Amino acid sequence: MVATIDGAARGNPGPAAYGIVFEDAARHAKARLAGRLGKTTNNVAEYRALLAALAYAHQQGWRALKVRTDSELLARQVQGDYRVKSPDLKPLHEEAHKLISGFDYFVVEAVPRKLTRGADKLANAALDKRSAISRQPSAKMRSPAASPEPSRRAPAAGTIRIRAVYQNGVLKPVESLDLPDGTEVELTVHPPTKG
Repeated sequence: MVATIDGAARGNPGPAAYGIVFEDAARHAKARLAGRLGKTTNNVAEYRALLAALAYAHQQGWRALKVRTDSELLARQVQGDYRVKSPDLKPLHEEAHKLISGFDYFVVEAVPRKLTRGADKLANAALDKRSAISRQPSAKMRSPAASPEPSRRAPAAGTIRIRAVYQNGVLKPVESLDLPDGTEVELTVHPPTKG
């Protein structure tokens, strides 16, 4: 399976989103994913696109994945050619490698921007809050939200990490959130650090 990914941020940081197009070896589209990420940087958005692609591929049970991105930084960092210096990218890089280790075959390659236009279109549609995903997806090409299984939870593809502080009975996000009404939130509580 081939995943063409793109992360986009309007401003750096600014409102951000990702888009992903999955294709089989014959270049038939199998799935299209997009998600909004709130306010972040372009590099974080690129990593979030990668993480969403990896999570979705695992969810589908695919054992081999090729990722195409127009971010040379992301490709080189994942390949191990560049060190990850940014504190914002280090945990995303580590999470990506954990997911990558679950594949029998994985490769990431940097490609010219013209080859990621489909993913870019999805990311920009998410930023504009409009759908670039077919309203009536076929059985072979379905957005995760269009699943016919009512009890199925939304995939981790749209998962983002939100830091928050609990004070006086109220959970306060550390950064501004740009989530649509009805967004399901799962919390993991870490004890406060001393020091």
